[in-house]
Amino acid sequence: MNRLKLAIRLESLGLPLRRALEEAQKLGVPGVQVDALGPLSPQQLTETGRREFRNLLRAHNLELSALGCPLRRGLDVAVDQQPRIEHVRKVMKLSYDLGARLVIFQPGRIPEKDDDPRADLLRESLLALTLYGDRVGTTLAWETGLEAGAVLADYLARYDTASLGVNFDPANLLMHGHSVFDSLRALRGKVVHAHARDARSSTASLTAQEVPLGHGDIDWLTLLGVLEEIEYRGWMAIERESGENRLADVAGGVSFLRRFLY
Repeated sequence: MNRLKLAIRLESLGLPLRRALEEAQKLGVPGVQVDALGPLSPQQLTETGRREFRNLLRAHNLELSALGCPLRRGLDVAVDQQPRIEHVRKVMKLSYDLGARLVIFQPGRIPEKDDDPRADLLRESLLALTLYGDRVGTTLAWETGLEAGAVLADYLARYDTASLGVNFDPANLLMHGHSVFDSLRALRGKVVHAHARDARSSTASLTAQEVPLGHGDIDWLTLLGVLEEIEYRGWMAIERESGENRLADVAGGVSFLRRFLY
């Protein structure tokens, strides 16, 4: 039996926060992922607000699997780099305060050449953030997709830190033309969170696209087997970014995965 823990990315439901928590509770999942935006941004969520949100999660029998930290620009961009680093730090502290101790982010594409100016910017940003993460006890989870898993694994090996891992998103990898299973095996020991999201590959007549869980080209039985093979035991958050009835799609995704997990 695969010992993964199911969660839902609340933004996938397209509902206000409290109603989204109610729907997650009805679906019977133990966890939720939420983005640190709006009323849940570190700038707006006071100490009292953080305590109230923890109580709200407990009232719905939910744990926080991770905080998402969307960035308008990557950490490899010089414009406003320092404020962006400081924002990620605040999200990391917020994640610690809320109990997840995990932040999902996409810092940018890995430069192909070390003499690319972006390479220094990305390295300096990650060094500053992982040093902070090691100090406060929060891990950064790099969203997969822009490069193959082996490329990302080689890059992460350059950092001597326990606070930098991977959020494994199979749909992102598939839509960018990378092997889902080869990437997952290459990232063994680095996966600290995962997304359950499905997609169809591009063809001569169609572009790659996200689809409801279980309706795409990903072989989920094999994927869950590889997760077991690499001994991943953490959260898998169901995510849906498009579609006309995302609540129904997420509910269907919960039912779909439960057939394999329980």
